[in-house]
Amino acid sequence: MRHNYRITIHKTFDHYSMRKLILLLIDILILALPAWAQTTYQVTDYGAKGDGMTDDAPALQRAIDACSADGGGRVLLSRGKIFLSGPLQLKSGVELYLDAGTTLLANPDEKVYRKSAFGSNQGEGMLWLWAKDAHDIRVCGRGTIDGNGVRFMGRELSDSYELKPVTTFDPRPHVLTLIGVKNVQVRNITIREGAYWTLHLVGCEDAVVDGINLLNNLKIRNGDGIDIDHSRHVRISNCHITSGDDCICLKNRREFAGYGSCHDIVVTNCTMSSRSCAIKIGSENMDSIYNVTIDNCIITRSNRGLGIQNRDEGTVTDVVFSNIIMDLRLWSDVWWGKAEPIYVTSYPRADGNNKDANWRFPKGETHGRCGEVSRIYFRDIVATSENGCFIGGEEGKVKDIHFDNVSLRLCHMTDYKGGIYDKRPCRGEGYVYNKVYGVYVDQAQDVHTVGFSVTANGVDYGGPTFGL
Repeated sequence: MRHNYRITIHKTFDHYSMRKLILLLIDILILALPAWAQTTYQVTDYGAKGDGMTDDAPALQRAIDACSADGGGRVLLSRGKIFLSGPLQLKSGVELYLDAGTTLLANPDEKVYRKSAFGSNQGEGMLWLWAKDAHDIRVCGRGTIDGNGVRFMGRELSDSYELKPVTTFDPRPHVLTLIGVKNVQVRNITIREGAYWTLHLVGCEDAVVDGINLLNNLKIRNGDGIDIDHSRHVRISNCHITSGDDCICLKNRREFAGYGSCHDIVVTNCTMSSRSCAIKIGSENMDSIYNVTIDNCIITRSNRGLGIQNRDEGTVTDVVFSNIIMDLRLWSDVWWGKAEPIYVTSYPRADGNNKDANWRFPKGETHGRCGEVSRIYFRDIVATSENGCFIGGEEGKVKDIHFDNVSLRLCHMTDYKGGIYDKRPCRGEGYVYNKVYGVYVDQAQDVHTVGFSVTANGVDYGGPTFGL
């Protein structure tokens, strides 16, 4: 709310008048402050121990509930303590603030996680920190939110952790899930060791994620960084993200179809590293994704750089990638991708009988279909990689793709065999075996280039820039 005030100060006034003026100014400032800045709720006053052994969830929830019931404020986790906690529901008007040197640690007991992160679909993890149908929620401070990810994994392998057997129920907790929340801020906090998705914004509006360090274990599969799902008017800036799975992913999951499309998204000034795709759009997309800008970012040691991976009937249009530096390398087949710096695809999803197959296709259907990907722009991109760009899809589905001032340096960095482009997950063969080109095009239309340059160093480069 905006407040307009006019104050007139006369040339002469006594001490009492000065005091009244100061009090008036203080009142004005208080009115202008958000609710979370006015009242502090110290969690230790509600019984939290902060000893790293006691599950403080009941005490933390009491503080959150009291704060919201009173109209909002700051729920403070004290400096230098470790608050072990099971699931917590955030409420409207609450700022969850972690002091420097403070850790909020996920309880490793799988039995305390009882609510699915995807509603009726229990196959893809549970809720830890969450809110639904709320407004004005902040998570910030200089402390750390620790998902305790390795405690939920199986044995460690050379390239990943084994996943524990799952039938219909996956107990791994997502770190922070906000569903249908208006006015979200996640600032400055460190979030680490997610066991599943880390920050998931579903059907959110007016969200800011700024200045966070998101540091997931690079061997944990499904360890997405930030997932923007059916959300709009979202800005992600000044973040450092490492994750085994995608660092930032835009999507429209079928479980949340009622929240509409995903649009008006800005990502800027971020650094990322991923074993999968640093920035991915799609994969799960039953609606539309549009008006997206990704600008001024650095991507390092990733399996794929910039990806549009449409596998459902939804569409992806009007996306701009600009001012990005990348270095990509090959990782094992555990991870999707074959070091493609730029990847624009639309293929029908694979027919499957996996744990959540009922949620992959439109209701009543057993075969998927894919929507159009068009008006995609890549400008001022510099990439070093073991593979070239891949543009492909079902006939007529990928069109109007633009490259403007893109520089690609091809070079070997690992012992993995190259010459493979990765289409997974898709119906039929998941790989394309061919030479490494600057851009390999498979049934795409209207691919335009201005100032696209390719150099090769020790790569079986096919000669021309384009492979068809």
